[in-house]
Amino acid sequence: QVQFVESGGGSVQPGGSLRLSCTASGNPLNIFVMSWYRQGPGKEREQVASIAPGGMTIAESVKGRFAIVRDNGEKTATGEKVSVHLQMDDLRPSDSAVYFCSANDKYWGQGIQVTVAS
Repeated sequence: QVQFVESGGGSVQPGGSLRLSCTASGNPLNIFVMSWYRQGPGKEREQVASIAPGGMTIAESVKGRFAIVRDNGEKTATGEKVSVHLQMDDLRPSDSAVYFCSANDKYWGQGIQVTVAS
């Protein structure tokens, strides 16, 4: 089982920035890829960015504005943990959504709201 702690969401004006963070922990962890997805009102969930040892992918809709970074995993007293961050710049109203952190596209965080509005 993997536990998630997500943070960094909120409301911002168009053109603003937010940084989402997600820490996944478990024992064992065995995470290969970590991703951010989002789901806007009335829309299907879509992948925004993912990062794995072999590289990263960024959705065309956010390329040049979003970046994903993954910390090196570390051992803890109860297992292991790893963090991934999504830096979001030049935000647009169309970026408003609930953002979800995912590990191996199998385990999911609870989601965090991002609202971009004047």
